[in-house]
Amino acid sequence: MVNLICKGVHGAQKMGEYTKITSGKRTFRLGFGELWRYRDLIVLLTKKTFVLSYKQTVLGPLWLLITPLLSSGIYSIVFGDIVKVQTDGIPQLLFFLCNQSLWTLFSSCLLRNANVFRENADLFGKVYFPRLAVPISNVLVQLAIFGVHFLLLLGFLLYYSVQGMIRPNWTAWAFLPLVVLQVSLLGMCIGVLVSSMTTKYRDFSVLVSFGVRLWMYVSPVVYPLSQLDPGVLRVLVMLNPITAPMELFRWILLGEGTIDPLYTVGGAVLLCPIALGALYMFHRVERTFMDSV
Repeated sequence: MVNLICKGVHGAQKMGEYTKITSGKRTFRLGFGELWRYRDLIVLLTKKTFVLSYKQTVLGPLWLLITPLLSSGIYSIVFGDIVKVQTDGIPQLLFFLCNQSLWTLFSSCLLRNANVFRENADLFGKVYFPRLAVPISNVLVQLAIFGVHFLLLLGFLLYYSVQGMIRPNWTAWAFLPLVVLQVSLLGMCIGVLVSSMTTKYRDFSVLVSFGVRLWMYVSPVVYPLSQLDPGVLRVLVMLNPITAPMELFRWILLGEGTIDPLYTVGGAVLLCPIALGALYMFHRVERTFMDSV
């Protein structure tokens, strides 16, 4: 909340006296207790966002199935048949469908939260509630969409598994929720950081969508990490925070993936300072963003 300085609160008798009214909140706070008290609002925002996403569309929620199938089919033609990208023996459609489902979760969490202050300025300026509820509701919507994509992926996975074309690591499936949580939180935190900067520097809002598209090509989405020869390029791709969870996700589901314990654990540990930095910037900007949006 913006600090408010009032002069002469009680009229002429106190001319020269100043009363400083503040929100009484620290610049940095986790605020999990407050978010829990507003959990009904988070659920309401999640339902509203999900419904509005497919309102007044002819096919409605069917787009949840059509979009990943179309994109994976196009990737199979362009990168599989034309560019001849190797997929480590995994059927092309399944390979791209698996990668695309996780990448869509990450990029959507990032893009949906990259303009959270500007897109919700009217709402934030009218009523108080924990502002972090909006980014969380955006992530919950994307997790629901990912759930539909995962069911579609599971159908293809079972088919190719019965055919003996893949060998999933069934014993490692318990780690899938952790991978999904890591990717969704990473997307949300980076999106919140971008949103905190776009309140003053609107150039970031122009660059963010273009930057995410470029980011996909330096991530093992349309190619496996095994296709990169050992060297500087491979190390740079491994330093990409989305690379380790992407490879782990594919290794668990499809039985093929490059797993490096150092980068896998390091990526999970790196999420902590990113999340803390995002929370700090978010709570700092929410006090004054109405003056600059």
